[in-house]
Parts: sequence; C-alpha cells; structure tokens
Amino acid sequence: MDSPRSTIGDINLTVAHDTLEAPAGLEDRVRMAVLHEGFVVGELSIVLTDHQTVTSLNEQHLSRPYATDVLAFDLGEPDRDDSEKRIDGEIYVDLDTAVERAPEFGSSYDQEVCRYVIHGLLHLLGYRDDKPESRKQMRRLENLYLSEASK
Repeated sequence: MDSPRSTIGDINLTVAHDTLEAPAGLEDRVRMAVLHEGFVVGELSIVLTDHQTVTSLNEQHLSRPYATDVLAFDLGEPDRDDSEKRIDGEIYVDLDTAVERAPEFGSSYDQEVCRYVIHGLLHLLGYRDDKPESRKQMRRLENLYLSEASK
C-alpha cells in the first residue's frame, strides 16, 4: 500500500497505517502552534503509524521496550544557534493507541491523534513533561492549541 503524503510548506505528513487516516486539519493545527510559539519549520516530518512501528522505534532509539503514543526526535544540528527558533525533527504517532485510548479520555479519535501530534511538537519546541509542573504546562498548551484550531 502506498502511503498518502501531503506537504504543506516544510511540514511533511505521512500516513503509514493500513486502515486509519489523518484527522482533517492536522497540518493547520501544527502550523498554528509553531507560529504561536514563535518558531519556524526547517524540516518537520509527522508519521502516523501503528503499534509495532512506534514500539520498535521506542526500543531502538530510546532503549524503552514498550509501547507509547508519540515519539519526537529532534534532528536539529547540535551546535545550532538556539535563538534561531527553528524546528527540525520527526514525530511518530501510534494511531492504534489513539483508537484504544480516546474513549478512556472522553475524546474522539481525531482529537486524540491531534493531541499526540501537538504533544510531540511541544517536545521539539523544548517543553518537557518529566515533572508535575511541566506536565501541567504541556497539557495546558495542548488544550490551547487544540481548542484554538477548532474555532
């Protein structure tokens, strides 16, 4: 099966799943969040895929042999000038997890996928979620960007 692919600016969206699709307006949500945060996109790839792919990447690159909903890899140059505020990276989203977990959170599949993508994007923008306060900040920003894009 060929993966549908669309390019908007420097944001590349690839759906690499046999049965599930990308939510409508996903690229617009990403672009809005990037602009709101004052960043520019260098090269950003978003890959919507399955359990097996995300779990394999999690183990291979992060030595975590378990499933997760989203992975974000910063591909920017290590010696880049951080004042440039440029994003270069990849975001991998497990669409199977979105289907499974959306009812648990009272959200739709589309909302859950968009939340995962925005969460990964926030990591590429420098946000962390390893402490309770930073987790709350990320959740607040996720909610902001999800609600702003639906207006």
